[in-house]
Amino acid sequence: MVAAYFSVQFDNKVVGAFRECTGLGSESTTVEYRATDEKGRPVLIREAGTMKYNDIVLKRGITDDMDMWTWRQQVEEGKMDEARRSGTITLHNQSGQPIAAWTFERAWPSKLNGPTYDAKSNEVAIEELTITHEGYKRVPVGG
Repeated sequence: MVAAYFSVQFDNKVVGAFRECTGLGSESTTVEYRATDEKGRPVLIREAGTMKYNDIVLKRGITDDMDMWTWRQQVEEGKMDEARRSGTITLHNQSGQPIAAWTFERAWPSKLNGPTYDAKSNEVAIEELTITHEGYKRVPVGG
């Protein structure tokens, strides 16, 4: 039986299936400032500051597909306007049915690692793609 997997889509085209996806998260810095309450007592106010989105890391067994490498090459050549993309990550269950989805904005490949080869091992060679982006959100499946 096939395990659950993640698919990645740009411009309504699925560009890859991945066995692992991490980094779908965000955090806000905390901004603190002093104020006084209605009785004149000092209080510390804590509010949300700058939003920071985690890098998304995708892993898959190596294939003959060159899309990730071509995309990374755009960054290496300084073609950032071409490299920035918005897309969707979809989690599929063991039957291949989509069960969750996230969209991300203005993404670019900040890191791409090829596989490490060990001729004595029977393990699948894994490549890893790190995507830096400017925002993501959970969306309804198919939306």
